[in-house]
Amino acid sequence: MTKLTREQKIEIYEKRTRKHLSIISLQKEYKITTPKINYLIRLIDMHGYNVLRKDKNNYYSPLLKEEIINKVLINKQSINTTAIEYGLPSDSLLHSWIRSYKENGYVIVEKTRGRSPTMKTKSTKEYKDMTTDEKVKYLENRNLYLEAENDCLKKLRAVVQARKNQQPKKK
Repeated sequence: MTKLTREQKIEIYEKRTRKHLSIISLQKEYKITTPKINYLIRLIDMHGYNVLRKDKNNYYSPLLKEEIINKVLINKQSINTTAIEYGLPSDSLLHSWIRSYKENGYVIVEKTRGRSPTMKTKSTKEYKDMTTDEKVKYLENRNLYLEAENDCLKKLRAVVQARKNQQPKKK
């Protein structure tokens, strides 16, 4: 299945509603399934063209997610109808929310955004809570560790340099 642009979604809607093209012909032309075409048409009918995503990802708060999920699980509304009612880009998004909700013990887990830090550092809060003696001991241990690491790197650099010097020079 191909990812459709906003313009292609509008074209599909226009061809289906104004030109009365069959869903099968649209399915073949855009390589999209029939349920997705039906969902798209119902979504635009209810919310208009503004519901179609332009360039930014939408953010859904945990409270809104919980409200939407409860409509499906508690009020027994269909996933398709609920997704259209709230203007979700596809019903598969709601399927994944419900699956995640059930897997995490009926708790909504919000994904962290961005790249995770590569270096693990001691948190400043823990360091601030230390007494002065603990800070001195921690810093002394840290200093010894860094000195040992520095010595190891110097020895490694010397070994690499010795190997380079042993190799015959190319002409």
